[in-house]
Amino acid sequence: MRFRSLAQAIEDLAFSNHKIALVSGPRQCGKTTLAKLLLERRKTAVYRNWDQLPFRREWALNPSAVVPRHEGKDIPLVVLDEIHKERRWKRNLKGVYDTLESPCDFLVTGSARLNVYRKGSDSLMGRHFAFRMHPFSLREMERPDVLEPEAMLDALFARDTQRSKNAEDGLSALLAFGPFPEPLLDQNSRRANLWRRGREQLVIREDLRDLSRIPELARIEMMTALLPGRVGSLFSMSSLGRDLEASVPSIKRWTDYMKDLFYLFEIKPWSRRIVRSLRREGKVYLWDYGAVPDEAARFENLVAHHLLKTCQFWTDTGEGEFDVFFLRDKEKHEIDFLIVKNGEPWLPVEVKLSDTSPSPNWRRFAPMLGCKRGLQVVRQEAWNVHTENGFQVLVAGAAEALGYFA
Repeated sequence: MRFRSLAQAIEDLAFSNHKIALVSGPRQCGKTTLAKLLLERRKTAVYRNWDQLPFRREWALNPSAVVPRHEGKDIPLVVLDEIHKERRWKRNLKGVYDTLESPCDFLVTGSARLNVYRKGSDSLMGRHFAFRMHPFSLREMERPDVLEPEAMLDALFARDTQRSKNAEDGLSALLAFGPFPEPLLDQNSRRANLWRRGREQLVIREDLRDLSRIPELARIEMMTALLPGRVGSLFSMSSLGRDLEASVPSIKRWTDYMKDLFYLFEIKPWSRRIVRSLRREGKVYLWDYGAVPDEAARFENLVAHHLLKTCQFWTDTGEGEFDVFFLRDKEKHEIDFLIVKNGEPWLPVEVKLSDTSPSPNWRRFAPMLGCKRGLQVVRQEAWNVHTENGFQVLVAGAAEALGYFA
């Protein structure tokens, strides 16, 4: 059982203050494993899954019965897995939490509908901290700690950490099997293909049906079959609509559902202070990038996932507001990604499969950003810092550079 990065953050931020920890993330990314890791640390601990009929009956009759009896200073931990499938779960959990006679920690895990909840009702306001869990990254495959933002940036450019002997093997495994624990740790191509097919059917045929009640499941399956070929390119809803013979509003609605189900994520263009910037069309990436057929697009998707995971971890753990964008102007000059901290450009990141020379687009965008450093990630081994007009560009191999991110 592998230790996960979120475990200590949940202990330090939520449980230390007896807040409810809400953990959302894609199906089969390791949420239940995380819960069991935290349960092992407690003397008194209870795991309940909504799929268990006895628990559903117990919850319907008396939700407070989930809190175990304990003695002395021992603080119990209650894990409620998939409880969000119950329509009134927020109200009932609030009632249990507000009527506790002694401290008790709660961990609530879920996938799509828990994520949707975070956008809506505030019935647990002031009682919870929300965390977003990702499947494995290169760093988390070997160690659970995450560097703070400025420390990470300084360590990266100083090359403070010795490259792991297993880094290249880890990167190759991520590219071949994707980041989800089961196929990544098993590393069997045939079983990975079967797992991927089963997961897609589960997300669309069960989760999407429960979330939306829409009848167009077959057409959405057709859309998901086309999406891997569009990874990394500007995402045109009108073009996809023509291929599927669907309206743009329908494509937008289906895409939003697939975001809520953690099937894909979208990165938008950053336009502030960027001359003739794009403002509307984003780029789409898959959570399971092992399904992307093109090598260059799959590598870009892998880097996008590492950056998104890092930004969401830092945001959820109170380091600031971090997000990922990309840079592109109407003349088609582009930098693949831009990490933004508290509304200001912080670290632009370019991705190249094999080109170790700094992209000419650095000269175009660097003066507009206001930050002093940029990172160019390449698939092969490399490590060189180039400086021009006070702007540093680190060209680094992914196996080493991505090991600094969460």
